[in-house]
Amino acid sequence: MILKSLSLLNYKNFDSKSFTFNNKINCIVGNNGIGKTNVLDAIYHLSFGKSYFNPVATQNIKHGEDFFVINGDYQKLDKVEKVIISLKRGQKKVIKRNAKIYDKFSEHIGFLPLVIISPADRDLITDGSDTRRKFIDSVISQSDKSYLSNLIKYNKVLAQRNALLKYFALNHTYNNDTVDVYNTQLSDYGSEIFKKRSAFLEAFIPIFKMRYQAISNGKELVNLVYNSDLLEDKLDSLLRRVINKDKALQYTSVGIHKDDLQFNIEGHPIKKFGSQGQQKSFLIALKLAQFDFIKEQSGVNPILLLDDIFDKLDEQRVSQIIKLVNDENFGQIFISDTHAERTENAVKQVHQSYEIFKL
Repeated sequence: MILKSLSLLNYKNFDSKSFTFNNKINCIVGNNGIGKTNVLDAIYHLSFGKSYFNPVATQNIKHGEDFFVINGDYQKLDKVEKVIISLKRGQKKVIKRNAKIYDKFSEHIGFLPLVIISPADRDLITDGSDTRRKFIDSVISQSDKSYLSNLIKYNKVLAQRNALLKYFALNHTYNNDTVDVYNTQLSDYGSEIFKKRSAFLEAFIPIFKMRYQAISNGKELVNLVYNSDLLEDKLDSLLRRVINKDKALQYTSVGIHKDDLQFNIEGHPIKKFGSQGQQKSFLIALKLAQFDFIKEQSGVNPILLLDDIFDKLDEQRVSQIIKLVNDENFGQIFISDTHAERTENAVKQVHQSYEIFKL
């Protein structure tokens, strides 16, 4: 799968900008604040229907303008695919594929597989469990529509159960039958999600460890540990057991919405015990493993976005990553960097065609 061309209209800091890309490596270089990352984010936007860096959709419209349009022309399995995303203030975002509007955004997820590696990934280490759950969900959802559907349904029922618990507290009332209806639905969807997350991590963790060993030259032992309430018992039993606690808290305190993924180095949390270089290597290994997994599931090379990847990595680790990208069957790659010379020197080591775009 190749992104042949990209055009932006009123997107972030661009009023109007077009690119025609190389099939292999594309380097977007320029000073800080000039919009390198915004180009990569537009490409991400075309795959996921939203920005990687700014979830507030209207904030991606250029200041002083009323709308934005992102237009991407792809070649996927010998077919030309045209994807357009547009947003007008006060209206709903529209995603079109070959001039046909999607009814649901979720139908588009996974059609243009993509992996981004960015300094913003550090949130996976520093933020709460919600960020790590979103990572797991985004990887599985790119190749499993039923998983995404169950996740959307689970979150809807969860919101309804929480609203019911608040209603009971406000009105000093309680109805066990109604709670049971929500418990059954949460348990049905939650059990399926738990099964898929468990199976995914069983396949994913060995790939991740292999990737980390390659980047760090086998110096440290790393691991991912899955924490879930459902490892302890079935969800319907857990929900019944904590009902008094939930009534007092006015929200659902157990379930797959509390799952977490522990990041360890040498048996200790990497957040506390990993150096900056180790943390960055850990995150890059995580994303390269994501690339491997999606490629295997979809049969298509995902687009790989490397945003400011050379920052905070020593030369040896950078050269390891460049070698990995060169030695293996990667598809199209986009790299952003502030130093044109550094980028060019790095990509020259890779015996592939490349294009440098200076902003």
